[in-house]
Amino acid sequence: MTIEEAYEVLEAIEKGDPRALCHELGDLLFHIVFYAQMASERGDFTIADVISHIYHKMVRRHPHVFGDAKASTSAEVLQNWEAIKAAERAEASPEEPPSLLEGVSTKIPALIETYQLTARAGRVGFDWDGPVQVMDKIEEELRELKSIIEARLAEKEKIKEEIGDLLFAVANLARLLDIDPELALRAANRKFKRRFRHIEVELHKRGRTLEEATLAEMDALWEEAKRGERPSSDQDE
Repeated sequence: MTIEEAYEVLEAIEKGDPRALCHELGDLLFHIVFYAQMASERGDFTIADVISHIYHKMVRRHPHVFGDAKASTSAEVLQNWEAIKAAERAEASPEEPPSLLEGVSTKIPALIETYQLTARAGRVGFDWDGPVQVMDKIEEELRELKSIIEARLAEKEKIKEEIGDLLFAVANLARLLDIDPELALRAANRKFKRRFRHIEVELHKRGRTLEEATLAEMDALWEEAKRGERPSSDQDE
């Protein structure tokens, strides 16, 4: 439920709707206060502790703002941030070296997780040379997937693994092109909904249902929807 509220905040931001954003931020804030209140009643922490924690973290991780550190570019700010986080992880686990990938949540959408994991690895040079190299990898993954499907010998888990590798490579291509893969897929989902809705509406005008329509009819209406879209159609109307 909380994740849904967070995505509704994102949707309001994408639409550029300040009134909706105000409403959705209120809904999300309710969840934050609710969790803090439950913790307070258990004696764990209070909402004041939550605010204090984020305040001190922001001060600690932005020494170029609140301290004497120098950072003239966003890249330098990011380097400082990661160095401070690494020091914090080392202090928390002095027995073993901290992982660069710690802190990337496994609860977020997989596309975002892929983006964050590979972005962190890329900062230390473990990355593709460029988008073309990733596209070659995508073609390789497609060939592997096609091969095991055609052979009809692979178990479902193997097919799932190959599809995961393919999606992972596509997410990396988006990252190297400075595209958020999650936002790109969300835009594609909205586009699909918009075009499919055109099919439903046009069939209804003809007194037909989706179940009665042929694939050829639906494909023709899909193409009609594509032709009727404006260049800015990636945005919700």
